[in-house]
Amino acid sequence: MARYVTRVRTPLAAEEAFAYMADLRRFAEWDPGVRRVAQVKGDGGGPEAVFDVTVATLGPDLTLRYATTEYDAPRSFRVVATSAFFTSDDRIRVETKRGQTIVTYDAELRLNGPLGLFDPGLRLVFGWIGDRAAAGLREALRGARA
Repeated sequence: MARYVTRVRTPLAAEEAFAYMADLRRFAEWDPGVRRVAQVKGDGGGPEAVFDVTVATLGPDLTLRYATTEYDAPRSFRVVATSAFFTSDDRIRVETKRGQTIVTYDAELRLNGPLGLFDPGLRLVFGWIGDRAAAGLREALRGARA
């Protein structure tokens, strides 16, 4: 399993930061690995929201269907996508600490079945991918590392 966690301190109100993050159509604005996002179910973020997220790979682009599995506005939500090769499990938390809004993005990527043997290599690549996305997220939220 590969895991990447980043925390961003943002001047946005918690409700505004949560709404921005929960609407996965915004992913392409801040994650350079995301080519496009189409909403399949719902309108913006919500407990029933489903999104097709197309990501760049070394080969052809890959479209993953992310379903919202947990939704507790304006505090946290979770989206999960499963393909034949891996499972992506993203948890986002928004909290206010000492008058500041902190967004925590916690992403796990697990190779499925026997492919799990390649998890150590995946960790290295996922760190690089996560660093690029985290930089874009800080910019989109007009924030800084927390």
